[in-house]
Amino acid sequence: MDVHALAAALAAHPSIRSKLDIAGTTRALSISAGTAGTPGDDAAAIPAPDGTWDLLAGEGFMPQFVQDDPWFAGWCGVMVNLSDIAAMGGRATALLDAVWAPDAASAEPLLTGLRDAAMTYGVPIVGGHTNLRSKDLNLAVSVMGRAKRLISSFAAAPGHLLIAAIDHRGQYRPSFDNWCAALDAPHERLRRDYEILPELAEAGLVDAGKDISQGGIIGTALMLAESSRCGFDIALADIPLPQGVQLERWLRSFPSFGFLLSVRPERAEDVCDVFAARGISAAAIGHATDSSRIDLTSGGARATFWDYAAAPYIALAKEIAHA
Repeated sequence: MDVHALAAALAAHPSIRSKLDIAGTTRALSISAGTAGTPGDDAAAIPAPDGTWDLLAGEGFMPQFVQDDPWFAGWCGVMVNLSDIAAMGGRATALLDAVWAPDAASAEPLLTGLRDAAMTYGVPIVGGHTNLRSKDLNLAVSVMGRAKRLISSFAAAPGHLLIAAIDHRGQYRPSFDNWCAALDAPHERLRRDYEILPELAEAGLVDAGKDISQGGIIGTALMLAESSRCGFDIALADIPLPQGVQLERWLRSFPSFGFLLSVRPERAEDVCDVFAARGISAAAIGHATDSSRIDLTSGGARATFWDYAAAPYIALAKEIAHA
């Protein structure tokens, strides 16, 4: 394996580079990781009077994806928001949708996907916005949730192990690098799987982590590292792959259920065992370092995928006192 060529190909891929837009937006809004809600996490975390946290997140979708696969886009509108809440150690409570379409017939598959997913996961859609006089079909969805104890993007520390927990029981959708393991799964299993993250948080087994987003394992590792001001060495040989899937594609894939967790070494086995008991692949694929780089290692070779000190990625880091 040419690890240098792999690192370069990933760093140039559109799904990785699309996250660079975040920094420009946060500058325009005058927000940073130190402002209310700690932007840069998977959901805004607002302290509640009882010592818990109110969570708020939202997702807008690539127009081409919505137009090419509207039912699945509607499904994803629910699914990815629930993952953002789970990634914070929370439980989702309600969803809002915003739909634009040329007419009611065009909107129908999108709305059906939203409805089907909301019923499957047991989280209600409580309102939203509809425009049936738009030129194109588009979608945005927001979610509310609650957490007793947070999993943070800002708490990874040198010495932690990086665990990838991903449901491999699926396949790619026809377009984009979307790995879906949800459509044929029993509803009760899907609901129970989203309990894993808050239970791990409440047990004190996980301090830091993120939902694996459109940037895949590699882009999400970079966002987690930059937010926490650490680096990661990722051992390519330690990354479990679904049967028949190539490593480069898997590193940039967006799984329907997938999380990166930064875990203290003595807790890693317990964390992996919890996922394994649910039939979900979980393995340590690397470790956090005292650097600003995401390095890929393979057979004694090492290549830097990204150095955020030289080229900031999402520019949403804040100072953390590592424990």
